[in-house]
Amino acid sequence: MRLWVIALGLAVVTLWRSSVVDIPVRDPGGEILRARIAITAGTFVALALLDAVRRVPRGRRAPRPVAEMLRRRWPTRRLLVAASALLAYHLVYAGYHNLKSWDALNPPRDQALTWIDQALFLGHSPAVLLHSVLGERWAAYALVIVYESFPTLVSIAFVACVVFADRLRDGTVFLASASWVWVLGVACYYAVPSLGPFNDRPQDFAGLPHTIVTTTQTTYMAQRAHLLADPSAHDAFAQVSAFASLHVGVTTVIVLMAAYYRLRRIAVVLSVYLALTVVATVYLGWHFAVDDIAGLAIGAAAVGLGIVTIYPTRRSRRRVQAVGRFAGREWAHDHRSV
Repeated sequence: MRLWVIALGLAVVTLWRSSVVDIPVRDPGGEILRARIAITAGTFVALALLDAVRRVPRGRRAPRPVAEMLRRRWPTRRLLVAASALLAYHLVYAGYHNLKSWDALNPPRDQALTWIDQALFLGHSPAVLLHSVLGERWAAYALVIVYESFPTLVSIAFVACVVFADRLRDGTVFLASASWVWVLGVACYYAVPSLGPFNDRPQDFAGLPHTIVTTTQTTYMAQRAHLLADPSAHDAFAQVSAFASLHVGVTTVIVLMAAYYRLRRIAVVLSVYLALTVVATVYLGWHFAVDDIAGLAIGAAAVGLGIVTIYPTRRSRRRVQAVGRFAGREWAHDHRSV
């Protein structure tokens, strides 16, 4: 499966980098890999049940017909292929997080990014401009909700694409795109190491209320300091990098994938969410404006790479039809099921 080529390629890079920095690959507290696999399994079961209910005609939605639909929808071979694809994605994500952690060893270039932001906004800080327009109280709480909803959106989206797609291969286009955005994102981290405006210009954010974002930023900087002080410590693991914004990059992938699957209304709603995410990242000090521009670019690039990864030839891409058929219909149990 082509997803495993991405996963194994990044695994090789991760192991090589691990040997260079002399820090082992880690899964602190099981939160990066083990816990997320468990969450994915639970989400898969819930969404598969929902999908089966939707595919059973109204008036027949009793336990037995729904169970029969589940069996027809998920024969052993299709279930194993789906599990393999999701596992490959998680391995990419685990490799990305370890590489991101070790990026803390590189000197940050936040001053250069601050200069670019101020050049783009005619000498002004974009965050300060947003604070003056939106205020520094209720807008802060609203944008924190937007920002903190990102992990939930991602956790549901990449499983939903596998569960709801009529053809599993079409669903893996999303997984390939999501895998590529993590790869491109961590490459950006190493190209331009940075920590974010909240660290480079804390005075710009002094007027914001204390929220979960403030606590997280403090935690991330403490984690980085711990890693730099004692890289060999078993719990030394950093999670802060700014360029490019993968909140924006991954959300861009989700928006473009909704359009790819012809879910037009969902794509419109997600486009609004993407715009709010861009505002939130700058307003809360997580990212420079240029980080978000880069995030939009790598998100679009990742979708292109994801489509080519799963459908590598022009002929195969032309044969992609009815990709957006995520609505309920009985599963045709034939060779196209994978």
